[in-house]
Amino acid sequence: MEKEKADKKDRILDVAERVFSEMGYDGASTRLISGEANVNMAMLNYYFGSKEGLFVAVFERKIYSFKTLLQPIIGDENLSPWEKLERCIDIYIDRILINSCFHKLVNREISLNRHGEVNDKITDILMVNALEFKKVMQEGVDNGSFFEAADIELCVATIFGTKNYIINAPHIASRLLGKDVFDQHFLETEMNQRMKTYMKRLLKSYLVITNDRTN
Repeated sequence: MEKEKADKKDRILDVAERVFSEMGYDGASTRLISGEANVNMAMLNYYFGSKEGLFVAVFERKIYSFKTLLQPIIGDENLSPWEKLERCIDIYIDRILINSCFHKLVNREISLNRHGEVNDKITDILMVNALEFKKVMQEGVDNGSFFEAADIELCVATIFGTKNYIINAPHIASRLLGKDVFDQHFLETEMNQRMKTYMKRLLKSYLVITNDRTN
């Protein structure tokens, strides 16, 4: 019974994520989502309460599922802070490139800022994983393996900002890269490894103390 309920909730969330991505918060309706998920409105309202509740739940599922992947890495005492950061970067890039529609949804709804209370909730959710990356970097600073004066907040912004440019400005990114960013195969193969290599080399040269050349 519990599995059946979980399956129904997941089906609703799968449909809601696609519909919100295609139509935005304002354009989507719970009636359309319930119809495409093949559930009645009473069930949708029982699980999520309202369109706002459903919208927030879409974000919670994505963000917290990612956090569950990060936490075992971050808590592994056998890994150095840099090894943890490398693995977190790998997982992050793998996920964003196969979930580009979701990340476009994130950017559109946050940038429009038309729904203050909803946006505040979404921002709080999105900060969960930004803080996980920050935690790893702070560990490196605290144990002396990372540059003491490293600007951790801008490092986190660099990771998330690079993704935003590639995924959310595809016309410009395609012109810059000389590749079609709308091509999902290109994103998941060539661009995947390219972003990982770039991000690791960039952050290692800045963070890891043996690479610091400022003194």
